Amino acid sequence: MSDIRKRIGAKGTNYQVRYPSNSTKSGYAYKSFNTLKEARAWIENGGTMEAGRRRSSEVITVEQAIDRWLDICEKEGTDGNEPVTTYTLKNYRYIARFMREYRWEKRLADLTPPDVVEFRSWLLENCPSRFVARRTMSCFQTVIGEMALRGIITANVASGITINSASRYDQPVTPPTMKEFLDLLRAADRLANSKNAQIAKSWERYRPMVYLAGDTGMRPGEYLALPRFNVSQTEVKVDRAVERSGVSISVTKTPSGWRWIGISSDTADMVMHYADKLAPASKYDLVFPTASGKWQCINNWRNRGFAALCEEAGLMKDVEQNGKIVQKPMYSPYDLRHFYASMLIEQRVNMKKLQKLMGHANVTTTLNVYGHLIERAEEAEEKRTGLISSLSENPCGKSVASPLQAAE
Repeated sequence: MSDIRKRIGAKGTNYQVRYPSNSTKSGYAYKSFNTLKEARAWIENGGTMEAGRRRSSEVITVEQAIDRWLDICEKEGTDGNEPVTTYTLKNYRYIARFMREYRWEKRLADLTPPDVVEFRSWLLENCPSRFVARRTMSCFQTVIGEMALRGIITANVASGITINSASRYDQPVTPPTMKEFLDLLRAADRLANSKNAQIAKSWERYRPMVYLAGDTGMRPGEYLALPRFNVSQTEVKVDRAVERSGVSISVTKTPSGWRWIGISSDTADMVMHYADKLAPASKYDLVFPTASGKWQCINNWRNRGFAALCEEAGLMKDVEQNGKIVQKPMYSPYDLRHFYASMLIEQRVNMKKLQKLMGHANVTTTLNVYGHLIERAEEAEEKRTGLISSLSENPCGKSVASPLQAAE
C-alpha cells in the first residue's frame, strides 16, 4: 500500500510517495514530487509497479538472488510465511556461504536444470557433511522458487533436484521426549527410595548420575571420570574421561571436550551430597566411584543400571533376538546427552554455543548428529496462515503519518 505525505523543509514544500520495497531495511522506499498532482499521477499511472520492476531487474546474478532471498526471509517471510527468527536467519546465512562459494558462470535467468545438477555434484564434494549439502540444496530450491514467484525468472529450474540422506539404514538420533525424560527421573527417585536395601544402595549413586547427565549433556565416560573438585554450585568443568577401553582415565578425546557447563542448583546439591557424604573414598577424587574407589565400567552402567531404569519407567520395546521377541530398553545413557542437545535446540541456542556445550571439535559434527533436530525446530517456527485468517490482519501496519491519499 502506498501513501502520500506532505513535507515542509528549508527548501520548501514537496510531496513524498511512500511505497513498499524489499530492497530497504524499513520495507519502504520513497519518491518526492514538487506538487500533489504529480505525486498522485505517478501512483495512478503505475509508478510504484514500475519501480518494483526496476528493482527486480537488479537481481541478475545468483549471488544477488541469494542476498534478496535472505532479505525476504528476514523482513517479510517467503511463500506466505512469517519472517524467520534470528536463530533461523543465522542458520540460513551459514548455508548461504556454500551457495556463494560455487563458481556461478551463468546469470540467474540463464540457469537450466543441468546447471543445478552440476551445483549439486559440487555440494556433495565440497560441503563438510552430507547433511550440509542436502540442507544447502533445499535452501537453493527455495531461493530459485522465490525468484520465480516474484517474476524475476520464469520458472524454478531447481525444482525436483534434491539430495537424499546418506542411507535409508542410517537412523538419526531420537532423544527422549520431555515426558519420557521426566518419567526416567521419577523412576530414579523411586529406585533410590526402594524398600529393597540393595536396590536403594545402588541408586544412591545412580540417581545423581541420571540427573547430572540430563542436566549437562555430559558423555557417560565424562561423568564417570568426574572429579569432585570440578563440581560447584553453578557449573561443572569437563576435562577428562574414561577411555573406551575402560582401563584408564585420560583427557577428553579432543581439546574441544574441555568445557564448563552450567548446572541446576538441585542437581548440584544432589551430586555434591553424594560425593561428600555417601561416596566411597577414591584416590582419583571421583564423584561416582565403585566400592574400591575406581571408576565404574560404562557397560555395567548401561546394561545393569540404566536398563533397570528404563524398565522401571516403562520405556521398553520389543526386539527380535535369535528368533524370539525380547524386551530391550528404548534408550541408553548416551540418549540423555541427546535429550540435553534437543532442549538447547528448542531454546534456539545458536550453533556455535551448541557446538561448545556438546564438546564437538567442529560445527560439522554438531550438524551431522543434530541437524535433523535443528531443521525440525526451524520448520516448527514457520507459521502458515490461510487466506481467511489473514483477512483480519493488517499486513502493512498502521501509518504514523496522516496520509493525504492512499492507493493500492
